Amino acid sequence: MERIPILLDTDIGSDIDDAVALAYLLKKPKCELLGITTVSGDVQKRAALAEAVCHSVGRRDVPIHCGRRDVLIDGPGQPNVPQFEAISHTNPNLKRNENDAVEFLQQTIRSRPGEITLLSIGPYSNIALLFALDPEIPHLLRAIVSMGGIFFGGDRREWNALVDPAATAMVYGADRPDHLSVGLDVTEKCRMSAGEVRERFVGEPLGTVASMATKWFEHTGEITFHDPLAAALIFHPELCTYESGRVEVAYAKGDKTSGHTTLVDEKGPDRVAKTVDVDAFFREYFEVVLTT
Repeated sequence: MERIPILLDTDIGSDIDDAVALAYLLKKPKCELLGITTVSGDVQKRAALAEAVCHSVGRRDVPIHCGRRDVLIDGPGQPNVPQFEAISHTNPNLKRNENDAVEFLQQTIRSRPGEITLLSIGPYSNIALLFALDPEIPHLLRAIVSMGGIFFGGDRREWNALVDPAATAMVYGADRPDHLSVGLDVTEKCRMSAGEVRERFVGEPLGTVASMATKWFEHTGEITFHDPLAAALIFHPELCTYESGRVEVAYAKGDKTSGHTTLVDEKGPDRVAKTVDVDAFFREYFEVVLTT
């Protein structure tokens, strides 16, 4: 079995779907999870949450590194980590060094050129700094996969893209040979009610994720599987259809349209998901995470 080496960059702890995606990666036999980096806001608490999910299935071998807290120039940022409350009583490690995520990503990618898929499921701050520091990095990756943007949904902006819009513009403006973006307009189709989540999230790591979701369900009655869909496409691209071209990101300091994404041209380094087979996605997800 070929295993795909993956680096995960995440803002776990805000929307619950980051933890849902991590659960999938930890249980997927074809995933070689090389490390996790956290981004945006309290990156220490985010790292602690990632560690809790990993430890729930006995995975103490996955390196976890803290990245950038602040936006590069402007943008709303994302200071709070509400789901941390679910593990605050467990004496989590909040003493990791900060701002070493980019160096970790760079060194790991350079150690295995052409092999690694970079999965970005949070704001783009870490990835923008990585590409700016070492412009060769995108060409040393097997692929880049991002949950971000909206490409077939009108004038709306997606959260990961608008939190740090300058970073988003930097990433999509970089020289990249292969970048798949999974937009909100597609991931929104993959929804599950709180009641079904409580029924189906059994065993580990889903039990730990379900405890984190308690805070999430205080203000919504469902989970949308944004990030898990992006993760699943690394192994099962047939779950979606795609269009190719070049992604443009609107950015001007202080402009309310910053972070708006558009697919233009017919040729370019980008592919964006267009449709999804929802039933096939959920079959794949739960076949993986519920395997003992």
